[in-house]
Amino acid sequence: MTVTSADRELKTGYAATINGCQTVEIRPQVSGMITDIRIEEGDFVRKDSVLFVIDQTPYKAAYEIAVANVKSAEAAMSTAQLILDSNKDLFKEDVVSEIDLMTAQNDLAEAEARLALCRAEEINAKNNLSYTEVRSPVNGVASMIPYRVGALVGSNIEKPLVTVSDDSQVYAYFSMAENQMLDLIMEYGSLREAINKMPEVELMMSNGRIYPHKGRINAVSGTISETTGAVSLRATFPNGQRLLRNGGSGTVVIPQMRHNCIVIPQAATYELQDRVFVYKVVDGVATSTEIRVLSQNNGKEYIVEEGLSVGDVIVAEGAGLIREGTEITTAEDVNAEAVADTTKQE
Repeated sequence: MTVTSADRELKTGYAATINGCQTVEIRPQVSGMITDIRIEEGDFVRKDSVLFVIDQTPYKAAYEIAVANVKSAEAAMSTAQLILDSNKDLFKEDVVSEIDLMTAQNDLAEAEARLALCRAEEINAKNNLSYTEVRSPVNGVASMIPYRVGALVGSNIEKPLVTVSDDSQVYAYFSMAENQMLDLIMEYGSLREAINKMPEVELMMSNGRIYPHKGRINAVSGTISETTGAVSLRATFPNGQRLLRNGGSGTVVIPQMRHNCIVIPQAATYELQDRVFVYKVVDGVATSTEIRVLSQNNGKEYIVEEGLSVGDVIVAEGAGLIREGTEITTAEDVNAEAVADTTKQE
């Protein structure tokens, strides 16, 4: 075959894990026994909806005590205010001493502090009572529930009550080798430009089918993993049909367009010690020529970066079956001979 230039779109796949755009572990903020579970496993739950109810009896009692303490403190402060006002008038008439007046002022200050403390305890008791109704902070899908009614739970439980995942859109996390990331930066000029100009990506689901909606890469890790030497990236996909689930897996497929590149069949190459060769036809004989090919390929063709030029003639198939110096008859030679034979016959 005669080497020519062509345009090719290459697609490279990267194994990815799928997470909802927001995944929240729901844990209780107060301790107690679960008295009611108001969702089923796998339900779609709304933000602020009640998921679990923890025994409210001790927290209602604590709240009522706090309310009573506030009323008592208000009454004590009112009394202290009356005494102070009375002592002020009596002090003007020299009926009470300055010490009595100052004592009344201190009693009022103490009563005010006591009232502030009781109001804070009331707010705390009210919050604790509200925490007995465990609510969802986000819209999302509920996971499996490891607890049942009657279980004793608290803020330090090992497993969350439930996990709620907002999967209206999903994040596909994958890794790219450092050299591939450097190629992108050199191609687009900078990492930010690479993210902005990179084409939309596809997602191959775990069943081998392509997800019907395309996504975009919108985040790249600022560091390289010391253990793997790879860079982490994140692609975002819409998920209105809830086809993708938190914790799933897939393959992010990144397309890359190459213009006016030299494309040859992989069958035209052979490898020797991790080096790639072709047989170039020079003066009718096969001449082994080392080439450098792009690491990305479509499984059938290679894009040649060095070693061949447009117009070169190479052996297109069976390169591994011939040897250096083998005489090669090209298609042009066959056609030329056929034309010559026809001319002689005429």
